[in-house]
Amino acid sequence: MSAITPLRDENLQRRLHAAIAQVNRVLLGKARQVKLAFTCLIAGGHLLLEDVPGVGKTTLAHALAASFALDFQRVQFTSDLLPSDIIGVSMYERETAQFRFHPGPVFAGLLLADEINRATPKTQSALLEAMAEGQVTVDGQTHALPDPFFVVATQNPLDLSGTFPLPDSQLDRFMLRVSLDYPDASAERELLTGTDRRDLLTRLTPQLDAASLHTLHQQAQTITASPALLDYLQALLTASRRHPDIRIGLSPRAGLLLLAASRAWAMLSDRSHVLPEDIQALFVPLAAHRLSATRGASGETLARTLLSEVAVD
Repeated sequence: MSAITPLRDENLQRRLHAAIAQVNRVLLGKARQVKLAFTCLIAGGHLLLEDVPGVGKTTLAHALAASFALDFQRVQFTSDLLPSDIIGVSMYERETAQFRFHPGPVFAGLLLADEINRATPKTQSALLEAMAEGQVTVDGQTHALPDPFFVVATQNPLDLSGTFPLPDSQLDRFMLRVSLDYPDASAERELLTGTDRRDLLTRLTPQLDAASLHTLHQQAQTITASPALLDYLQALLTASRRHPDIRIGLSPRAGLLLLAASRAWAMLSDRSHVLPEDIQALFVPLAAHRLSATRGASGETLARTLLSEVAVD
C-alpha cells in the first residue's frame, strides 16, 4: 500500500475516528473489539485474537492494515511450518561467493500470524525476538524490522484438534487477547444480505499512515495518569501476586502495558486523563492470558475476580 500525505496535528483525531468507523463498517457489531484493536496498535502492543474460525479475525487484521497504510503479510501457521519460513534464510550466492539474507514475511508493518497455535512451539518461538525487540537475528546477524511493526495473531480454542498451547513467554508478548465471538442477530442478518466482506476490504482507503501512528503513540503517552490512578493499578498487580488461586501474578511489564493501553483507550475516548474505568475495561483482555490458576479456574475468571475484590479508592 502506498503511504498518504502526513497529517497535520489538528486532523489526527478526525482521521483516527474515520479509520475506526471504516473498520466498523467491515466488522459489524464489534465496536468494542475494534476499539480494543486500535488501542493495542496505538499503544505499541501486539494483538491475539482467540475464537472459532469464521468470525472475522482475519478480516479485522486486513482492515487495520488498510486503514493505516501498513505493509501487510499473512502467514498460515501449520504443523510443518519452519522458523525460516517466517524470519527468512541466508542463501549462498555463487556469483558473489557470499551468503545473502532473504527476508521472510515477518518484515512487514502488520504481520498476520494466522492460527498461530497450529504450529509447533519451535516455530512459535521464531516470533519472540521480533515481537519483543523489533528485530530478528539470523546466523549471528541482526536485522531490524519495519517501524512500526505490529503482530496480529489468531488462535483457535485449545480443545480443537491439531493445536499446541502457546508458552507463557509467547503469551506475554501479546498486549491484549480479544475474542470476537458470534455476531448478534441484526449484524448477522446484515452479513447475510449485504456486500461480501472481501469486496468491502478492497474498497478500504488509508485514513492514517506510519508517521501518523507514531504521532498518535506519542500523544497517548502524554495522557495524564494521576497518583491515585497509579495506586489503583498497583493494587491490582499486588492482588494478583497474593491471591491464593493464582500461581503466577502479573509482572511489572504487565503493569507498564496496562498503563500504556489505558492511556490509548482514554485518548480514543477523547479524554486527556485516564479513569479507573479505563483500567477496568482493559484489565481482562490484558491480564487473563497472563494469569495461571492453582486450581483450574480460567484466566478470565481470575481477572474478573481481581476486579471485583480490589476497590477504587
